[in-house]
Amino acid sequence: MTVATSLIPGLDDIVKRGDPRRRGEIASAISALFFQDASKLSSELVDLFDDLLIDLVPHAELAARVDLAERFSRLDNAPPHLVGQLARENEILVAGPVLSRSPVLDDAALVEIARLKGQGHLLAMTERPILSTAITDVLVERGDRDVVRRAAGNAGAMFSPGGYTELIKRASQDGVLTLRIGQREDLSSDHLKELLNGTLDVIRRRLSTVVNPARQVEIKRAMAAIEEAARPAGPRRDFADAQRTVLGLHRGGHLGESALLGFAKAHKYEESVATLSAMAGVRLPILDRLISGDRHDPILILGRVLNLGWPTVRALILMWYGPHRTPADADLEQARVNFTRLMPSTAERVVNFWRNRPAI
Repeated sequence: MTVATSLIPGLDDIVKRGDPRRRGEIASAISALFFQDASKLSSELVDLFDDLLIDLVPHAELAARVDLAERFSRLDNAPPHLVGQLARENEILVAGPVLSRSPVLDDAALVEIARLKGQGHLLAMTERPILSTAITDVLVERGDRDVVRRAAGNAGAMFSPGGYTELIKRASQDGVLTLRIGQREDLSSDHLKELLNGTLDVIRRRLSTVVNPARQVEIKRAMAAIEEAARPAGPRRDFADAQRTVLGLHRGGHLGESALLGFAKAHKYEESVATLSAMAGVRLPILDRLISGDRHDPILILGRVLNLGWPTVRALILMWYGPHRTPADADLEQARVNFTRLMPSTAERVVNFWRNRPAI
């Protein structure tokens, strides 16, 4: 028997032996007294109500507990022990409201619950208007996909450096999470670069369409830095002569697919890339990095945008392999099939993305 229950004759007997419906009715009646003038109650009276309700509410029916949890979750001076008790209930319909919004729960209680309870409790916490790094560290560590996505999408959530690193690690397998992290205002330049470095190109392009203009600029810079770091060590290609050749062809009205085919057949890499750059409107350093990569897909994409014939695209692919490597017939046939199936609209979107990348 608590001090509070001893003040009301018969209440302790109801707490111990009363049926759940009767307990719920009394809990609701006492709570109604609290709600009538909650904002004016002294701390001593709040403690008294706390002592009364903490013995009654756990034995009340589910519907009564859910109703009380909803109502107490919105009060700044709700009985603290009762709120903590409700937040620790296994029934998420009861725990959810106080976990998602009650200002009475402090970080220590939330961290404890986050470490002990299931995913439903963690998911409810992600709705809080403010989440400290102590809480998000646990959410990122223990949360499933939905919990982590919701936490990352919460503008009031704060993440520690370690929490961000773990978020970004999980984002490498989750495009939705990548988009939510990429839109966060508190994302540092280093973390943005880390995020983009482990992200598929299609997700990078999608991210560029949903962020604000300032973040778009950051993404372009980060991608340029990533690509520059990925370039192999050693001497860089000199395109000066090739650019002069292409400029001369342009002035003479001879810059086109025929010239490009001739360069590709002669394995003149610099002239071929400089010609593609002029024809497609993609900066030469960007195009060099794309075509000198470990796949020849950029050649197919450029070929489709420029409406090149397969013989020219094939010659560019053979140039990509180099004079000392011979691709298998099956590989060339697969490249031809891929080129044929490539939608012009899709290729145009990719090339537009390349056009907007900053040069190093």
